[in-house]
Amino acid sequence: MKEEKIIVPANGYLMLFVFLILFFGTIALAILKEQPEYLPIILIAILIAPGFIMVQPNGSRVLLLFGKYVGTVKKNGFYWVNPFYTKKKISLRASNFDSERLKVNDKLGNPVMISTILVWRVQDTYKAAFDVDNYENFVRVQTDAAVRKLASMYPYDNFADEGVDEDITLRSSVNEVSNALEKEIDERLSIAGIEVLEARIGYLAYAQEIANAMLKRQQATAIVAARHKIVEGAVSMVEMALEELGKKQIVDLDEERKAAMVSNLMVILCGDKDASPVVNAGTLNH
Repeated sequence: MKEEKIIVPANGYLMLFVFLILFFGTIALAILKEQPEYLPIILIAILIAPGFIMVQPNGSRVLLLFGKYVGTVKKNGFYWVNPFYTKKKISLRASNFDSERLKVNDKLGNPVMISTILVWRVQDTYKAAFDVDNYENFVRVQTDAAVRKLASMYPYDNFADEGVDEDITLRSSVNEVSNALEKEIDERLSIAGIEVLEARIGYLAYAQEIANAMLKRQQATAIVAARHKIVEGAVSMVEMALEELGKKQIVDLDEERKAAMVSNLMVILCGDKDASPVVNAGTLNH
């Protein structure tokens, strides 16, 4: 397999001067001396003209001579090359690619909608021009394939009730998933001489057919987690209250009164609504 060959052609300004001398000088000479036999020299000037090329910053020209690769011009400037060269322009600027939203299955088989944002540029002009048919279309197709593979490697989220306890998920592990995506795309695009500058998830959500169910599930999980914290805090507060009452001997509580007090405190601390106080004018049992 051939590799990219960087060349620097002849100075374009010098050849432009030669072109102007041949073209206008021949015309002036033929007119002044009234000898039209000088006019065929103009054909030489016309033959020189197609050899002029201009390479802009972060641009390149891939040169071929009758199908044979000659080299690549990457240095910006005004040049002159063999007029018979075929000159293919390839941009070396960074390009953005925002993929379409794809419906794929995550590791658990749940359908999700996902898209990626890719920043890339051509690094090897030979591979981009000759190793793939259309390198821009190659970037799009391979990026979609990499996203599909990535989504199947990780679950969308952790679900304790299913025994899923993954360290990396699509929703929460943004940096890890982006690094894995960038590595996967870079391996796929290296055949086309493409350098991946950045790759990250641009859009991520459950597919429409399960979005409502998964939203309710997430809400239920959040409620259970919140209740768990509330109960832990309530038990700690009740324990502290009983300990302080016993330590300071404010009131002497037997086991029955302790149980009633614990019950009342737990209802107050764990309830969704504010408790309504009730004044007991009698004894505990009446």
